[in-house]
Amino acid sequence: MSEPYLLMWLEAPLQAWGHDSRFGRRDSLDFPTKSGVLGLLCCALGKSGKQTDWLACWAKRDMVVQAFVPQDKHGQPLPRLPMLRDFHMVGSGYDDADPWQTLLIPKKSDGSKAVGGGTKMTYRYYLQDMAFAVALQGPQAELEALQQALHNPVWDLYLGRKNCVPTELIGQGVYADLEAALGQADELANDVERQIKRVTAFKILQGEHEGDEVLTLNDVPLQFGEHKLYRDRRVTIVKYG
Repeated sequence: MSEPYLLMWLEAPLQAWGHDSRFGRRDSLDFPTKSGVLGLLCCALGKSGKQTDWLACWAKRDMVVQAFVPQDKHGQPLPRLPMLRDFHMVGSGYDDADPWQTLLIPKKSDGSKAVGGGTKMTYRYYLQDMAFAVALQGPQAELEALQQALHNPVWDLYLGRKNCVPTELIGQGVYADLEAALGQADELANDVERQIKRVTAFKILQGEHEGDEVLTLNDVPLQFGEHKLYRDRRVTIVKYG
């Protein structure tokens, strides 16, 4: 008998799921990463630090992502909005005469002040108007505890970055199998009360399956905290429409 699945619904005007980002350029994948989802659950549970034992429990467990986009009156998917690019100035506007503000000014490796005050411009990318169903497999009791934490989170929940605020409850219940979980996701995608109609754009299956593309992602967290560690996993993209 297979283990049940927790269904999470990730919907927001903006989402960002970093994968291969650098300081000056913060990219986003087209879908939630496993590290991003487990990080969200850590926020709900109030878990901080390395969390190596807890992460090890979830490293090999199945996670399926189903992406939804708005549909037109004929039931066809509308064109996806392009990735939004924003930029931030980091290290500017601080008063170096104030000892506390001085701590926030970027320094060189030897601790001295950089030329120009260390101000940096960073580019950040966001997905627009997307909704994702994430089905995470695990033991019944653990999934129910996660469901409760998502409804009463210890820390704020956000979809990749702190300015990506969810517009719907994330925890959508624990289901006996993957089919039941994704069936509920289809109902959420066509919510009469909220006058929302969405159609599936693609799915991300863990492992290698028949599909349109197989990717290797370095997104399985082995250790959080100051020094993060990850390992690879293979995923298959199955496109619709």
